[in-house]
Amino acid sequence: MPERIYLDHAATMPLRPEARAAMEEGFAQWANPSSPHAAGRKARSLLEDARDRLREAVGWDGEVVFTSGASEAAALALQHANARARLVSTVEHDCMLQAAPDAERLPVRSDGALDLEVRSEAVQRERPLVAVQQVNSETGNRQDLSAIAGIVHQAGGLLLADCAQGAGKMPLPPCDMAIVSAHKFGGPIGVGALLVKDYAMLAPSGGQERGYRRGTENMPGALGMVAALEALGEPFLDPHILAPLNELAEHCRTLGGTWLSDRLSDPTPYIRAMAMPDMSATAQVMRLDMAGIAVSQGSACSSGTMKTSRVLEAMQVEPEIAANTIRVSVGWNTTRAEVERFCEVWRDLAKG
Repeated sequence: MPERIYLDHAATMPLRPEARAAMEEGFAQWANPSSPHAAGRKARSLLEDARDRLREAVGWDGEVVFTSGASEAAALALQHANARARLVSTVEHDCMLQAAPDAERLPVRSDGALDLEVRSEAVQRERPLVAVQQVNSETGNRQDLSAIAGIVHQAGGLLLADCAQGAGKMPLPPCDMAIVSAHKFGGPIGVGALLVKDYAMLAPSGGQERGYRRGTENMPGALGMVAALEALGEPFLDPHILAPLNELAEHCRTLGGTWLSDRLSDPTPYIRAMAMPDMSATAQVMRLDMAGIAVSQGSACSSGTMKTSRVLEAMQVEPEIAANTIRVSVGWNTTRAEVERFCEVWRDLAKG
């Protein structure tokens, strides 16, 4: 049997060897970083070194609160920010919407971009916290966070950027808080960070991380996350690897399918969404899996529900297209041969 091909990196990426080695170093220093004895102080030193290296790796000049991942970081920001109103776009990740179920939902246009006119009006209230993703995990669309930051800051608000899909792959956007998730760029599962310009933007909520979260710090995970960030290249992916997908786009259009990037305001290269004519996304995922290729039907947190994508609904994508849309995402260890094999199988399925 040929080796299986993994093209679901937006869900989680394989652990980079540099991250594994760094975690092994951390596991050798197993003491609690909050303990005052010598072993605890050694663990604390490693944790603080990781904090400094994280700032440098992503170019952040504020504070870093280590978390168990993006979901906890979102909850910390949305539930403990020193702000009044909460505003969240309709295409945010489920963890953002669940962390602030009463937040005002802001619409997007059919190209996936936030409606800036609506946003300009919505932020006219006392110290709003506005949550916007850097890159959408289902479509790969990138929001214009520079323009959004200007609107939010002019209104005296705070901007929370969900950078789970962007951190390590592109520069951080201008924002007051940013969410980072290690396993989205080759770090370990179960660790992330909330980046905060100033601790004064958050209300304390626990005993660890300078009083801003609860639970023993995952020092080995933090070391693995930083090592993965430092191992990333520039650019994140060689365009040569992605060339077959660009060729597949033309085949998709010719065969009557829909290449979602054609509709997006600012598509990123490493997450692609496409709809095959006359075959549901569920069937495509199953058929591709039988061929040894792992892809997904939307976000990993909701792809198992068999429901129409909330993100595509918000973008007003036709139901028949949304029902047939799959996501292909590539990462640090993806090869051109793997992408070519996916394109070959996808074309064969589309031709029937």
